[in-house]
Amino acid sequence: MRRLILSLVFAGLTVCDGRAADWTGFRGTNSAAVAADKDIPAEFGPDKGLRWKVSLPGRGLSNPVIIGGKVIVTACSGFKQRRLHVLCFDEQTGKKLWERQFTATGNTACHPTTSMAAPTPVSDGKAVYALFATGDLAALDLDGTLLWYRSLVGDYPDVSNQVGMASSPALYSDVLLLPMENAIDSFAAGVDTKTGKNLWRVKRARSINWVTPVVVEQDGEAQAIFYTASDVTAFEPRTGKVLWTVTDRGASSILSPAHGGGMVFVPGGELAALKLKKNGSTPEVVWKSGKLSNPSGASPLYHDGRVYGLTTTVVRWLDAKTGKEQGDVRIRLAKNERIWASPVIAGDKLFVAGESGKVTVVQLGDKPEIVAENNMGESLLATPAVANGALYLRSDATLFCVSARKSK
Repeated sequence: MRRLILSLVFAGLTVCDGRAADWTGFRGTNSAAVAADKDIPAEFGPDKGLRWKVSLPGRGLSNPVIIGGKVIVTACSGFKQRRLHVLCFDEQTGKKLWERQFTATGNTACHPTTSMAAPTPVSDGKAVYALFATGDLAALDLDGTLLWYRSLVGDYPDVSNQVGMASSPALYSDVLLLPMENAIDSFAAGVDTKTGKNLWRVKRARSINWVTPVVVEQDGEAQAIFYTASDVTAFEPRTGKVLWTVTDRGASSILSPAHGGGMVFVPGGELAALKLKKNGSTPEVVWKSGKLSNPSGASPLYHDGRVYGLTTTVVRWLDAKTGKEQGDVRIRLAKNERIWASPVIAGDKLFVAGESGKVTVVQLGDKPEIVAENNMGESLLATPAVANGALYLRSDATLFCVSARKSK
């Protein structure tokens, strides 16, 4: 029974029983970007349809994580963004429960669009693990007590990404998976969540990369999938053993993969569908499609047999088994606007947050259509989060909690 449950979770299959769930990392639990919550309002704004909103002390592109009644988010502030923040708010009221601050040990140079609080933290329900673009990595329990701290650039001084690192860590059981692909000392690593020490470390191609790994379960075996513009590689998450590698120079170095139905969908010049096999064998490329070639910064997602993606101003969906296009909806953007946040699905609605601050809401179904456009008044670069009846949006200045349910 335990293996069956794990298989359902890691394969990205959704068991819809009406219950909501926490949001534990980048694009939710195991990067699925899908939540069961059906009652998120379609219409809202900076002072409408909110449970609460709070001010943040500095910049950040990380999405919040929601775990055990707490909303945890990172930010950076101060001279050259050297002050690093981890903040915790009450899920129902927005009251700040605690804040911890650290001083950056690594380089803070980056493109002006991003910041040192670009990676999203991840939680196993007992602790939260916050990685910053400076290479600083902190583990705190849910009451804010520091469990351990590492300066990754202290350990590996040649880690370098002058544009700014943004890949988020992922979790498998008690292994924290670190994507540290960069221009010089490039590697993937598995870290013991209890001690912060390396369980394994594998050299990766020297190239700047912003992709977040995903963990999938195939026939009872976990595969931690990392990829860059030149390869897609699956590691055994506890040991770092390479299970398989697919070389594809058309893959993206920005967008993270989607997964579901026993397949992994790798974005890039074309979207490639890889069918996973038993015993960690090399997967089969089932189809490729240029219909979701992705010039935007938004990662695709899998839901209910479809793969959704954003191509500049069009939300498009394909049949996950065949790659056949099934439809599209055009969204309106401001002049020169780009979408950096990845779309998320809550219940039967898809939410797309734009750089201008507008959140477009698409009603899904046989004939999806735009049902609302909500201007939050602040630039939105971070991927939204959804948990327990609420949609969370963060700008550099504000964290918004959108919900039809008022605080208890």
